[in-house]
Amino acid sequence: MRLGVGEDDSLFSRASRALGWSFASAAVSKLSTLAIGIVLARLLGPHEFGTFAVATVALLAVLSFNELGVSLAIVRWPGDPREIAPTVATISVVSSALICGGCYIGAPAFAAAMGDPSATPVVRVLGFSVIVSGLAAAPVAMLQRTFRQDRKMVADQVAGWTSALVSVALALSGIGAMSLAIGQLTGSIVGAALFIAFAPRSLRFGFDSRRARALLRFGLPLAGSSIVVFASTNVDKIVVGVVLGPVPLGFYVLAANLSNWPATMFSLPVRSVAPALLARLQHDPPIMRATFLSTGGLLAAVTLPACVVLAGAAEPLITLVYGQVWQPAAAALAWLGLLAALRIMFELVYDYFVVLANTRVVFTVQLVWLVALVPALYTGARLGGGSGAAAGALAVGAFVVAPVYLYELARTGVTPGAFGRRLAKPVLAALGVGGAALLATHLIASDLVAVLVAGLAAATALGLLLYGMRDAVRSLRTVGSPEVAPDTAPASV
Repeated sequence: MRLGVGEDDSLFSRASRALGWSFASAAVSKLSTLAIGIVLARLLGPHEFGTFAVATVALLAVLSFNELGVSLAIVRWPGDPREIAPTVATISVVSSALICGGCYIGAPAFAAAMGDPSATPVVRVLGFSVIVSGLAAAPVAMLQRTFRQDRKMVADQVAGWTSALVSVALALSGIGAMSLAIGQLTGSIVGAALFIAFAPRSLRFGFDSRRARALLRFGLPLAGSSIVVFASTNVDKIVVGVVLGPVPLGFYVLAANLSNWPATMFSLPVRSVAPALLARLQHDPPIMRATFLSTGGLLAAVTLPACVVLAGAAEPLITLVYGQVWQPAAAALAWLGLLAALRIMFELVYDYFVVLANTRVVFTVQLVWLVALVPALYTGARLGGGSGAAAGALAVGAFVVAPVYLYELARTGVTPGAFGRRLAKPVLAALGVGGAALLATHLIASDLVAVLVAGLAAATALGLLLYGMRDAVRSLRTVGSPEVAPDTAPASV
């Protein structure tokens, strides 16, 4: 069964190479940014870090919808994506420029609402990154479509290191949170230039009104959903900032950033490849569902142990890495580490529904999440500070969002039983890792030794899980192979 694209090797082999490059990029990037983040946290302290966090929330808000969702159409376009790339580029840049102007004008009001008027200039500087993002949207989507994660890795690494080095140099000069804003903008400009150079044909500007209407019909529901996704994933920072102020927000954001480590290290590389892989399998729904399940099982195996270690060993980890002044962040990290495990799976399910073009589910689930999250966060922050807000967010994810996603997956043929079977072993292994991390935290006086013991437990669980799932990995490699018949799909649903 051929895919009609004339590949000599299997589709999954191409995706595997792309995933390898994505993982390498994420690993190098995360290790480097972690080191730079430690330096900046020790240089700036909780207050300046909180000020930058206020500005970052504003940036992430506008980046969630600045290109109106049209760039993703390049990834799943059934024909030659170069047909729509000029129109995508035009829509992306024009909409981003308008949004950047609105961000500049609204910066004072936003910073005041977050309890930190001094963040206004930082918000405005970061706002210019929106235009840069609009310029890079089409080239990035084209690289993702063609599995050129090797080129994307180069651009990401150069951008990340540029941002980090500029930020550290300016922080040493004493300009506080603005050093992070200028570094971020500089890195985004350098990265965008490389993306454009690596995918030059995707940045041609043009406008086809017929295709523009089709793109907007596809993209606007996703843009609306992205706004809700942003709100559901970042409203915690807004609530903590408004209720508790910039210093507690600095503690909370540090914990949130650290809890995102497994997602950045493992989930983002998978998400950079999975949509394109699943989109190529739309012609065969059973194999598409089976591939989704296999991907979910492997993703859980590599992320759950790491998430649980962050939660179980939060206190010695924060104190060891960032210093005693940041110790209050540990209470929030204990809950956010567990929430990160849920979010990683939610993101994969989100991508699955995007490939199915089921924007109703994408939007509805995020809206339900947001409606339930706001009161839980507010109540948690009032009662328990940053850790209370984190606990509220975890409760909503586990008892509201997860059941809704499972129900919607069942409607597509992916039953809760099939999904549960794929997650059973990773969940059991994670429980064991969590127990070991808690014991190490409470019984071992040395922060370094406690963290090492917890990390060893996680690494052991990861090795055992991957060894036990080696057959699933081998079967995934047959996806898209012309020699493989449909009955050899990687998993039955």
